[in-house]
Amino acid sequence: MTVEPSPRQMRARLILALALVGLGVWIIHDFIASLAWAAVIAIAVSPLYARVEERWPHLRGGMALPAITTLIIALLVLVPVGLGIVRAAAEAQDIVRWLMTVRETGIPVPHWLFSLPFERDAAVNWWQKHLATPEATQAELARFNNRALLYHTQLVGKGLIHRCIIFLFTLLALFFLLRDADALVAQIKSAGQRLFGTSGERMGKQVVQSVRGTIDGLVLVGIGEGAVMAVAYLALGVPHPLLLGAATAVAAMIPFGAALMYAIAAFALITQDAVTGAILVLAIGFTVVGVADHFIRPALIGGATRLPFLWVLVGIFGGVETLGLLGLFVGPATMAVLVMLWREYVERDLPPVTTDVG
Repeated sequence: MTVEPSPRQMRARLILALALVGLGVWIIHDFIASLAWAAVIAIAVSPLYARVEERWPHLRGGMALPAITTLIIALLVLVPVGLGIVRAAAEAQDIVRWLMTVRETGIPVPHWLFSLPFERDAAVNWWQKHLATPEATQAELARFNNRALLYHTQLVGKGLIHRCIIFLFTLLALFFLLRDADALVAQIKSAGQRLFGTSGERMGKQVVQSVRGTIDGLVLVGIGEGAVMAVAYLALGVPHPLLLGAATAVAAMIPFGAALMYAIAAFALITQDAVTGAILVLAIGFTVVGVADHFIRPALIGGATRLPFLWVLVGIFGGVETLGLLGLFVGPATMAVLVMLWREYVERDLPPVTTDVG
């Protein structure tokens, strides 16, 4: 014979459960972002992962396929980052040699400065006063505080170590998510049914569709923008076109973020007196941004999330402001679920309104 718990016992259980949940969140709060990243990646690769399991059924339920998938994801991140670090180290050596040279010779006034349509004389005079001679250049370089520079370098080093640890934990979490995906999905469905009823499964599907749509709309479109602009950089003579194209692809994942890369490329061409090339880079870049951000991206993200693109932008920018890069995917998914719940609420059948006729 089972005894139903009293109201006091129910309250005590609820308080204990909330306290344990709060304690658990506090303990793992430094790794919540890693778990969220692992979930986003798992959702993104799940269609391809399922196809591989159907093609090779003997891999289902084992450790080989999750390990291989995790290794591929790690290489997709580490190889470009490693190439970028190698390139940055080479560039740093060039910068050091350039600094040593300008301390002895100064920085001559560039030719493009004489072509400015406004404030030309003031700009030329400032350059001649502050940079054109070795004494002026050394005075400007002396403005940098070596102690502050060392402090910021240490901060960057500590941040890099922290992010490496988070990345390794993300890979570990991704491996276990892929290995135990079937059991986890079943448990989430059961919990959603208990907590939210029939809306639980719809919320889960909406989150999955939103994450996949956001990845298609941000990541794939960003890679496409970077590829197109890398070709343009190469054709127009922009320095380091492939590296700048990769940076453009990353920046383009944030709507309108690629404009900064276009401006850098145009400025690099201007310093080489290639004004026409700079204008072409800006024209091509803003054309690509216009097509991607006003047509392709709204179709991919809005179609999957069933959100107006305004709310997609609100979710993206609000998510980035709150959660950083992770917010690119969490923000639109959150907005999609909220809009879904709002639509279910306002579209719910209401009892007919009756009026008494006296």
